[in-house]
Amino acid sequence: MESMDWPLTGELRRIQSGDGTELAVWVVGHGPPLLLIPGLGTDHHAFVWNVAQLAEQFECLVLDQRGIGLSEATPGPYTMELLADDAASVLRHLAPHGAFVFGVSMGGMVAQNLAIRYPRLVSTLVLGCTGPGGRLAVRPDPEVTRRLLGGDAQDPASAYRVACSVLYEPRWAAEHPEVIEDAVQWRADHPVRPGVFQAHWQAIRHHDAGARLGQISSPTLILHGTADAVMPAGNAEALRAGIGGSQLVWLEGRGHMFFQEEVGGTVGLLRQRLLGGAVVNGAHAAPFSSVPDTIATRKGEG
Repeated sequence: MESMDWPLTGELRRIQSGDGTELAVWVVGHGPPLLLIPGLGTDHHAFVWNVAQLAEQFECLVLDQRGIGLSEATPGPYTMELLADDAASVLRHLAPHGAFVFGVSMGGMVAQNLAIRYPRLVSTLVLGCTGPGGRLAVRPDPEVTRRLLGGDAQDPASAYRVACSVLYEPRWAAEHPEVIEDAVQWRADHPVRPGVFQAHWQAIRHHDAGARLGQISSPTLILHGTADAVMPAGNAEALRAGIGGSQLVWLEGRGHMFFQEEVGGTVGLLRQRLLGGAVVNGAHAAPFSSVPDTIATRKGEG
């Protein structure tokens, strides 16, 4: 993979949430709006490998979540409902008629709550490397969680390097050290504010959308790497079972950061799914013909 810088054609917009918190949103590209919500402790840079391609056909709205990146921090605790309200504020300002929504990891948890609480703002939902939480959650190995949280590292860069050992599929990471180094350097230059990481982590720990998944009426695509150690595969199955008409796509051999490991395949799936490549709600799904053979699809039931 070649080195990638954040597109220079984007515009930074600052939006006020319902409680007055200022949120930073990077607007890149032209086309139907696509809200991108990153995961735990990560800002817009999480999508640096994807946004240039996506911006060719979408107006990408890349959110720095509350307390992260250029968005204002507020005292905790945070909840998924609060973070979903933030995302809704962004859409009301920048896409009042609704948008496609792609949330990854913790961002996928936010996206679930957004679709439940504000269905008219979510035209199609894409959930990546995420889960329902609560009793339906399939927990990772405790050692994976320890590494995800930085282990015993004493500085942000070292902590994120430890996290990368479980975020990425190990063989892929060994073959693409430039991606790891880019992520670690970004974290060194943009450390998460004191208290914010813990506030986000507590929101994850209390996330429980299981009983409400059936309220999601937006057409839903679930993307998940088969080698995801952070969010075991059973979480994707639980989402598929709980969201009526949803479609689950496995990215073979990819880890938690599948959207960086499989850039072309992820972008291809989003383009086909969001721009008319499949029929939802249990109907026949068109094949994802342009994505690599390493990607397998499974249509949702229920």
